[in-house]
Amino acid sequence: MKRRRLLMMVVLVLGLVGLMSGTAWAEGDADGATKGVVCVVADGAIAEDAETCTLEDGSIGVVDAAATTAEKTKISLNMLWLVIGAALVIFMQAGFAMVETGFCRAKHASHVVMTNFMIFGLGFVAFFAVGYAFMFGATGAGAIGLQPLGDLVTLGGNASAGIIAKSGFFLSGDAYDVSVMGFFLYQVAFMDTVATIPTGSMAERWNFKNFILWGLFCGAIFYPVYGNWVWGGGWLSQLGNSAGLGHGVVDFAGSGVVHAMGGMAALSGALILGPRIGKFDKDGKARAMPGHNLPLAFMGVFVLLFGWFGFNGASTFAATDLRFTTVVTNTAIAGAFGAVTAMFIMMWKFNKPDPSMCANGMLAGLVAITAPCAFVPPWAAMVIGIIAGALVIGAVLFVENRLKIDDPVGAIAVHGVNGLFGVLAVGIFADGKYGGGWNGVDGNVKGLLYGDWGQFGAQAIACGVIMVLGIGLSYTFFKLTNKIVPIRSVEADEISGLDLPEMGAMAYPDFLEAQGTVFLPVDDLLVGAGVGGGSRGGNGGNGGNGGAAAKLRSEVGS
Repeated sequence: MKRRRLLMMVVLVLGLVGLMSGTAWAEGDADGATKGVVCVVADGAIAEDAETCTLEDGSIGVVDAAATTAEKTKISLNMLWLVIGAALVIFMQAGFAMVETGFCRAKHASHVVMTNFMIFGLGFVAFFAVGYAFMFGATGAGAIGLQPLGDLVTLGGNASAGIIAKSGFFLSGDAYDVSVMGFFLYQVAFMDTVATIPTGSMAERWNFKNFILWGLFCGAIFYPVYGNWVWGGGWLSQLGNSAGLGHGVVDFAGSGVVHAMGGMAALSGALILGPRIGKFDKDGKARAMPGHNLPLAFMGVFVLLFGWFGFNGASTFAATDLRFTTVVTNTAIAGAFGAVTAMFIMMWKFNKPDPSMCANGMLAGLVAITAPCAFVPPWAAMVIGIIAGALVIGAVLFVENRLKIDDPVGAIAVHGVNGLFGVLAVGIFADGKYGGGWNGVDGNVKGLLYGDWGQFGAQAIACGVIMVLGIGLSYTFFKLTNKIVPIRSVEADEISGLDLPEMGAMAYPDFLEAQGTVFLPVDDLLVGAGVGGGSRGGNGGNGGNGGAAAKLRSEVGS
C-alpha cells in the first residue's frame, strides 16, 4: 500500500511539473527549418517568422539564399562540435569509473563501479525532468541558434538578480527544438560529472539506496541552482552589471560550477559517513588502504584526459570560435605540469613518486585549468598546473591527517580544493585577449595581473558562494535522507565487502572459490569467517559480531 501511494505521488508530481512549462503542446524548431534563415528587410524591419520571412507588419521579406546557406552551415558545424564534445564528456564517466574502482579495494569493486554507472541514468532522469528547465530555461546561445525558452525568476523584478529559470520541463513545448536538444545533451554530461564526484569520497561504505536519492537530487536541484547563477544568467553572472565587478563571475567550463560544487558534496558526504572501518588506528593515525588495481586507475586517468578536451574545448559552443585551440592546449599544459609537479614533490618528500598521487596531480591540473582555460596564455596554464600539482598533495594530507576525513580517491582535494583555485585563477591570470561581451559586459576578461581587481573580487565571491551553498545543500540533503534511508552501509557488509550484500554480484568471484559456492549468502560468509550472524539492521549495530568483528575493524581490510 505504501509503495502504491508513493508511486501515485511520484506520477502526480511529474505530471504537475510537466504542466509547469505552460507550453506543453507548443513546439520549437523541431526540424531545424528556421535555424540560420537570413531575411533581407527594409527600414530595420524584423522577421517574426524566419521560415517564411514574415515581417512584424505582415509584409513578406526576401530570404537571402547565399547568406542563409552560410549561416545554416555555421550553426550545423557548431552543433556538431557540441555533440562531439558531449560524447567525449559522457565517455569521461568510464574514466571516473576506472579511477575510483582501481583506487578502491577489490571486495567493493562491483559496488563502486555500479555507483559510477547508475549516476548517469539517475542524474539524467532528474535533469531531463526539471534540472535543465531550472538551469537553462532562460539561456540563449547564438552560435548554435539557441533561443531563451522563458524568463528568469528574479528578486524584486531586478534583471540582475535572477535566481532560477522555469521553462523547458521534460524538454516539452518550445524546448522541442534542435538547438535545445544539442545543448541539453552537452549540459547533462556536465551534470553527470558533478554527481559522480561524491562517489569517490564516499566509496566503500555508502548505502546504495541512499546513493539513488543523491543521483536524483543532484540532477534536479544541486547542480542546476548554482549553475543557473553562473551559466544561466543568474545573479552571480551579473555582478559586472550590478556591482561593477569585472564581467561578473566567469567560469568557462566549470572549475566551480562542476568540480568545486561536486567537491563540496564529496566533503559533506564523507563527513557524515565517517571513515571506513580500520582507516584510523586508536590514536587517530591514518592507515594506508591501497586500491586493488593501479593499472585500471591509470587507464581511467588517460580516458579522463582524452574526454577533457571535449569538456573544455567544446565549451566554446562553436567550432568557428578558433580560441578552442588555445583552450585545449592550455588544458593539456596544466594537466602535464600538474602530474610532473606532484611526482617531483612526492620524490622529494617520500623518496618515491607515488603513482596514485601523480595521477591525482594530473587531474588536479585539469580541474584547475577548466575555468580559466580560454582566458589565459600558455605560461599561465603552466603556472596553474604547477600550483595545482602542489596543492593537491597538501590538500590530501590535510584532509586525511588534520581533518581526519577518509577520502579513498582524493576527490575533495582534486575537485573541491582545485576547483576553487581554478575559479580564482580566472581573476588572477586572465590576460584580456578573449571574452568580449561576456555576461553582457564590454571588453575582454582581465585578471588582477592585468589591472582588473574587480574580476578577482567576483571570482572570490563565487568561491564563498560555492562553499556556503555547496556544503549547505549537500550536508542538509545527506542529513535528511539519512533519516529516511541510512546513508551508511551495514557494518558487517562493509567488512565482508559490499559487492554481494548490496549488488548481488562480485567483481572477482574467484576470490571465494576456496570457500565453496561463489555466490554464498553474506551471512554464511560472515559465519564462516567467525563473525556472528546478529542483526544487520541500522548503521551501527551488528549484534553478535564479537571479537572477530572487532579484530577486523582494527585491521586494514583487503
